[in-house]
Amino acid sequence: MDFDFSFFLLIGTVVTGIIWGGYLLLLKSKGDVFDESNEPLIAEYARSFFPILLIVLLLRSFLAEPFRIPSGSMMPTLLVGDFILVNKFTYGIRLPVINKKIISVNEPQRGDIVVFRFPKDPSVDYIKRIIGVPGDKIVYENKRLTINGQPVTEVSLGRYEGVGQGQDMTGAEHLLENLTGVEHSILVRQGVTSAEGVYVVPDGQYFVMGDNRDNSNDGRYWGFVPEENLVGKAFFIWMSWDLERKGIIGLDRIGTALK
Repeated sequence: MDFDFSFFLLIGTVVTGIIWGGYLLLLKSKGDVFDESNEPLIAEYARSFFPILLIVLLLRSFLAEPFRIPSGSMMPTLLVGDFILVNKFTYGIRLPVINKKIISVNEPQRGDIVVFRFPKDPSVDYIKRIIGVPGDKIVYENKRLTINGQPVTEVSLGRYEGVGQGQDMTGAEHLLENLTGVEHSILVRQGVTSAEGVYVVPDGQYFVMGDNRDNSNDGRYWGFVPEENLVGKAFFIWMSWDLERKGIIGLDRIGTALK
């Protein structure tokens, strides 16, 4: 069980529901009629907050949840300060807090951008791209990917120009990578060393990497992501706010669908 925002949201919903429901039962047992003017303050607060908390709990648990991008590990796809929405039901319906799957829907696919609970510290959420699914053999050498013996194709898009808090990536090589049918942008820096190796993905787990290949703490360093750690699939940028970027609000990024 994770004692995070969802946990306290659930507790708040239950407590306000019990107070409000208990007050109504008390009135019924006395044969009294509900009257707002005589309502105790605690019951009034419970009546006001319970439906709001319940709606937020249901939306965050089963539909979509907002996240803010705190680092540049997914540049150029996601920038520092992007606010994204994560589809919570695309991989199945899970109970809030205990994260137990009760309904299976779709399986994660290569190329999906996923939010997950960091295996080394489940209280921390990470966002990366799925590179390998169960059974895959992933090779990353000389800044090139090979999946199950097939080299992943890349097309150079030239020199990358960073903005805002991502300005330090200016000069990196901007590439269009075709990840078995999913085209997306990545960044690599020649002369910069990052982890390489061979990774065979176990059953029930996934191998993830950041699109900013030389500036990402990902599966190359700490291993695989268990299926039960997946939170959902990122699909939409609804706001972009970077104090170091000209204009602060990235209007050009709002409404961007992720791929």
